[in-house]
Amino acid sequence: MATIDRQATTLALAHALSAAERGLAVIPLSRTKLPALRSPHRDDPTAPPCHGECGRFGHGVYDASTDPERIRELFAAAPRATGYGIACGLEPHHLIGIDLDTKSGTDSSAALRELALRHLFTIPETVVVLTPSGGRHLWLSGPPDVVVPNSAGRLAPGIDIRGAGGYLVGPGSRSAHGVYSTAPGTSHLAPAPCPRALLRLLTPPPRTHHPTPSSAGGHGQGLVQFVAAAHEGQRNTRLFWAACRAYENGIGDELVEPLVAAALQVGLSEREARSTVGSARRLVGGRQG
Repeated sequence: MATIDRQATTLALAHALSAAERGLAVIPLSRTKLPALRSPHRDDPTAPPCHGECGRFGHGVYDASTDPERIRELFAAAPRATGYGIACGLEPHHLIGIDLDTKSGTDSSAALRELALRHLFTIPETVVVLTPSGGRHLWLSGPPDVVVPNSAGRLAPGIDIRGAGGYLVGPGSRSAHGVYSTAPGTSHLAPAPCPRALLRLLTPPPRTHHPTPSSAGGHGQGLVQFVAAAHEGQRNTRLFWAACRAYENGIGDELVEPLVAAALQVGLSEREARSTVGSARRLVGGRQG
């Protein structure tokens, strides 16, 4: 069994290096499809949030890299890895994953076709990865100024979205249930641009309610507290959602600094926080225009 594991790790590394050559940042995954490296802070509940600033491996998607030497080091530290994850939302592709699941008992492919008809968009020819359970992952690229959050079933039952802070299991990975593979005829493709109508569905919807000035202060404080209560894996999504709500309600500019401060408190870097708030401002401004 150990020999099989070594062979699986060697194959996973080879596939991961090939993906990195295409500009896709990768991390090693275990057979459970979770990051193969455990957090170096797991035994210290008082440790402040860390996205790899400590210099050690074990920070999930924040370890992702396109550098071949770093990828080899990651896999060397994860000898039981049998797959690799591809980080979404990063340059140059700003990858968005449409995960069409089959385990929910719903026809997620039909649900996506219905959404396309209803909202007048077409899924372009793009990379499609087949999962061992019979599902499919569609790879799309997003614009650099829009943060697409992760979601499960929000778009439609059986359709999960992998966006900023998330990852997709890469083709060639082996999980406990089988091997992920690229659908015939799509392996040579680059992730196609996400249709604008679909992109609007993937981002938090706008709200039409505009509070009076007297209630804006309390509403703004609630948004700041919403960000301050974020846990790892939620921080970017919560910040983006709160910033969108703030700009929709006309209090975005006055909440920039409190929102950024709350994001710093839960572990985001200032550059990342301000970029996320800026994305919300541009998105909401475009919708309101």
